[in-house]
Amino acid sequence: MMKSMFLGSLCLLMAAFLGTAHATDQNLLVVTDNYTSEVNDSALGMALTALPLGDLSAQEKEGLLYMVEEEKLAGDVYLALNDRWKLRVFDNIEEAERTHVAAVKMLLERYSLPDPTKGAGIFSNQTLQELYEDLVSRKSNSVKDALEVGAVVEEIDILDLEERSSQTDRADILLVYANLKRASENHLRAFVNNLKREGYEYSPQHLSQEEYDRILGSRG
Repeated sequence: MMKSMFLGSLCLLMAAFLGTAHATDQNLLVVTDNYTSEVNDSALGMALTALPLGDLSAQEKEGLLYMVEEEKLAGDVYLALNDRWKLRVFDNIEEAERTHVAAVKMLLERYSLPDPTKGAGIFSNQTLQELYEDLVSRKSNSVKDALEVGAVVEEIDILDLEERSSQTDRADILLVYANLKRASENHLRAFVNNLKREGYEYSPQHLSQEEYDRILGSRG
C-alpha cells in the first residue's frame, strides 16, 4: 500500500515537471526580432497550475515582493526615458516589462501575498526607490547615457534573479524567475545593439565579463 502511494506521488511529481518543461518549450516568453521579450500570461498560468503549492520561507516571500517591484522599476525607468528621448526600444521594452510584473503578480496571488506595487516611480522598497531616482536622474544627459541606463537596469535584474533563484527550490518560482532572466538577457542585447547603432561600445558595469560575453553571444 505504501509503495503504491509512493509510486503515485512520484508519477504526479514527474507529470508536473514534464508539464512545466513542455510549457517552457511552448514559449512562455514571446521574443521578437528586436529582442523584446514578453511573458505569455495564459501559457504561464497553465504551467503554474500543473505545479504543487507549498509553504514559502520568509526569504522566498521577501524575494517575490522585491522582484515584483524590481520588474516594475524597469518599466517605470523606461517610461521616463521614453518620455525624454522617444526611442522605440524604450517604448517596446517598457510594455514588455509590464508583462514581467504581471508574471510575478501571479505568484503573489498564488501564495496570497500582498501586492506592494504603487504608482509610477513610487516603490515600497526604499532601496529600489533610491535606485529608480538615481537612474532617472541620468535621463537628460544624452541618448548614450539613456541607453546605458537601460543596459544597467537589465544587468542588475539578471544578477538579482540569479540570487533569488539560488534562495528557493520551488518549481513555480524558479519557472518564473528563469523566464524573467531570459527576458532580461534579451533586453540587455537590445540596448547594447542600440548603442552600437549610435556608434558606442558598451562595457558591463555589474556582470562579469565572462557572463556578459555569454549573454551577448546567444539569443534567449
